[in-house]
Amino acid sequence: MDLAFLKTLYHRPGPYASVYADLTRTTEDASKAAELRWRALRADLEAQRAPKGTLRAVEQTIEDELELRRSEGIVIFAADGEVIHSERLPGPPRTPRATLAPLPDVLPYLVERGEKFPHLLAVVDRRGGAIDFVTADGRHEHIDVEGDEDYPIRKVKAGDWNQSRFQRSSENVWKINAKKVAHEIDRAAERCGAEAVVIAGDTRARTAVLEEVSEHVLERTAEADKNTTVDDPDLDAELRRLLKLKTAQHVLTVAERFDRELAHGQRAVSGLSATTEAVRQAQVETLLLADEPDSDARLWIGPDPAQVATTADELRDMFGVSDPREARADAALVRAAAATDGELVVLPPDGPTPPLRIGAVLRYTA
Repeated sequence: MDLAFLKTLYHRPGPYASVYADLTRTTEDASKAAELRWRALRADLEAQRAPKGTLRAVEQTIEDELELRRSEGIVIFAADGEVIHSERLPGPPRTPRATLAPLPDVLPYLVERGEKFPHLLAVVDRRGGAIDFVTADGRHEHIDVEGDEDYPIRKVKAGDWNQSRFQRSSENVWKINAKKVAHEIDRAAERCGAEAVVIAGDTRARTAVLEEVSEHVLERTAEADKNTTVDDPDLDAELRRLLKLKTAQHVLTVAERFDRELAHGQRAVSGLSATTEAVRQAQVETLLLADEPDSDARLWIGPDPAQVATTADELRDMFGVSDPREARADAALVRAAAATDGELVVLPPDGPTPPLRIGAVLRYTA
């Protein structure tokens, strides 16, 4: 997971309010229930002595969401009287909570957000097709492909005196249109760097397109065996299934590399102390963290992302930080990795045995 989008999140001195709010409305008194759930989170922030300006900013965002009924869940990070980042969730957060801390509590958000693989969806027929693609930074584009030939697009009925000629002509039209659609799929896949491709639609047209796309696209493609439209929920579910599979494959690949490097004593480290040293030295290529929302691991931090240590005295001695602050270890490590363009892999609870809680694949060894 690329962490570059988080960099602007850390430009405030803090403290940061991190809110994961459940705004679901599934009963007759749903609006009131959602408001009560928010009041409980607000009380938690007040008990932690959240600054009034920051609390007001969070409350305004929540109230807007409740009024407009736009989401089932939302995550908010706020500091110094402003909401720095908010994002609607496709459903309620796994663990609703509100915390005040020196750093934003980002790991649950990153787990909810998941890997953002660039991907492409195409629905084709014998006249052309519709292509939707999403880039790694979340930018969405739509392309309609109109075939160059419209007639004859259908074969004539058996027995027509001109049957053979029209059938051959129809097949030629399909092939011409399939080539054009395949060419646009190849171009769009290259533009967005698609790592997953789903092609759906008319069976004959789909087969013709698959025969024309590049090998690079074909090896990343799954077929949806139905004639449908781009906004079909079943098609969206197939795309989500494919992206989930890509995520699992990516996690497995990184975990296998980590195990290999660690076994040979090369470019990998394990454990809180060694990983902290690696992020401090900007050695981390990929940070590995277990999905542990209730982890009690802590680190000490200074204002700079590289100012991170296992003890306050260590931080004072290394960097002369006069006011070290204690923070969640995962939050401190993610901030440091983001600052040095490192990536993140979140390990699922049912991951390797023995379970790895904290580790890193390194760019280089010291």
